[in-house]
Amino acid sequence: MSVDRPLINSTVPHSARIWNYWLGGKDCYEIDQQVGDRIREVNPEIVEIARAQRAFLRRTVAHLAGAAGIRQFLDVGTGLPTLDNTHEVAQRIAPEARIVYVDHDPVVLQHAHALLTSTPGGATDYVDADLRSPGTILEAARRTLDFERPVALMLLGIAAHVPGEHAYEVVGRLKDALPAGSHLVFCDSTEMFHAERMQAMVEHWNAASDNPRVNRTPEELARFFDGFELLEPGLVPVAEWRPDPASTDRRDVDSFGGVGVKR
Repeated sequence: MSVDRPLINSTVPHSARIWNYWLGGKDCYEIDQQVGDRIREVNPEIVEIARAQRAFLRRTVAHLAGAAGIRQFLDVGTGLPTLDNTHEVAQRIAPEARIVYVDHDPVVLQHAHALLTSTPGGATDYVDADLRSPGTILEAARRTLDFERPVALMLLGIAAHVPGEHAYEVVGRLKDALPAGSHLVFCDSTEMFHAERMQAMVEHWNAASDNPRVNRTPEELARFFDGFELLEPGLVPVAEWRPDPASTDRRDVDSFGGVGVKR
């Protein structure tokens, strides 16, 4: 795991810290809280989106480690450690599961030790890399994962930070490296339910952050699954993906996601 990263600048907001703030975490600075509060003013649903995406992670990883029998996970755009990280969910079900986390935020790197705990029979690793560098990610991930066996590639809310066609190119590079039986877990922001608020959120985010983002339509998000077969219920608002029966979460969240399998 590389540790050669620049010092953290507490005067510049970072997406991982803002997301952590919305999830109720404490690993953020005043600037992150200020920007997070301004975004929440124009888009009050953002906290529900953050929580819905986290619940989506828990349900999808539980399905993959359970019914699908997946034992390897490549989680790109990890974010700050919080409750029920990928390795915790997967290894509760399959203690032998192996997980590689990938992020390029110096704040996440500083907290990576919390992601490197593992059951004795499994493994975790952290790769300091950007989604825009799929070759670097794959080379480092091979230290821990066997790409002759199925891998679950997890891209939750990260492709929005790569504009235009380049996003499909870099995700395609990662998908092409996966063997048959691998899965893609993907979600990202849309403007289906609260278009004006979601547009305003992006404008505020991009004005304040050094890591700009875009919203995409469900049709544009579906392209990320090219070459994969979507599992039921398909590409849907993340709160609608196999929800827990007792859940009372709002379903009209502007984050669509799904799980696909490579045949």
